[in-house]
Amino acid sequence: MASLSLNRLPIAGKIGVGGLLCALLGAAYYVILHTEVAAQIDRAKKTTGDLEAELSRQRQSQASYFADRDELAMRQQKQRELNKVLPMETEAATFLSAIQTVSNISGIDLKAWNPQEEVPQTFFAKVPMRLQISGRFHQIAKFIYEVGKQDRIINIENLELADPKAEGEDIVLKANCLATTFHLIKKPAAPGTPAGAAGAHPAPATPGGK
Repeated sequence: MASLSLNRLPIAGKIGVGGLLCALLGAAYYVILHTEVAAQIDRAKKTTGDLEAELSRQRQSQASYFADRDELAMRQQKQRELNKVLPMETEAATFLSAIQTVSNISGIDLKAWNPQEEVPQTFFAKVPMRLQISGRFHQIAKFIYEVGKQDRIINIENLELADPKAEGEDIVLKANCLATTFHLIKKPAAPGTPAGAAGAHPAPATPGGK
């Protein structure tokens, strides 16, 4: 019946109906397609936004990690440097090795050494060692100077020069002195408490200079 009705229409009418149908189909297709595409675009934009936000968080986390890593490395380096100057343990062998090395550099004769008992202080302990050395005056002076250049704090105290003897054109002296180094104690020691019997404590101020 519809085809018969269309057949009765003039050509202009048929063209108009055909154009209307095409317009309706085009409009329906556009609405359906546009809606789907728009939804996909919105989803893609949301996904992109989420990914960008996650990337930003990851970059911030990475920057924070690198900053923490660098700070940790710096602190570890400072701790290593502090341990050279003021170690946590007595390290008597290292102390004696430093004295022997300096005696070789300065040219003196290290005749005897006698470690003394540690003297605990509030945050650190003194580690004294009596030395007997001999050499020319300038060699003894160089020995004291070189001791002061060591990484570890070492003080030379109570220097006594005696028994000068002529050897050729030189005067050789004997000297007695007290070489004192230091080490941290792990917590403030109570009066009468041995230096090694302490627990952990932050690094104190460095004891007397070289």
